[in-house]
Amino acid sequence: MVEEYGNPFPVHPRMRPLVKIIDWLAAAGAESARRTAGKWRRRPPRRGLTLQPGTDTPLWNELVKQVAPLLRRRGSKVHLARILGIPKQRLNVCLKARTGALDAERTLLLLAWLAARQQGKELV
Repeated sequence: MVEEYGNPFPVHPRMRPLVKIIDWLAAAGAESARRTAGKWRRRPPRRGLTLQPGTDTPLWNELVKQVAPLLRRRGSKVHLARILGIPKQRLNVCLKARTGALDAERTLLLLAWLAARQQGKELV
């Protein structure tokens, strides 16, 4: 196990694709945040409420951009919704309409699905 991607901790070989995606999302999110820094921002949610997707969520926006091309094939959205354990309408609200976001566990599962698809593998 060797230090990679600017990470001071050793990375297991199976985790390297995830670390690569997370590093890329962090860099893209930082760039997106810099671009929107001077633009109008919504008021932060009241304490205890969830963030809504928009300019305040650059990492979510980049994740959606990465996932979108992989969902063009017929039936791929339904398959992903089944893997995530949510209705396909909820997946559409999160990824297409961009008015909702997934919870933490499903977001991590979406990241794992993205990493597997980028490696040419399929999560079942």
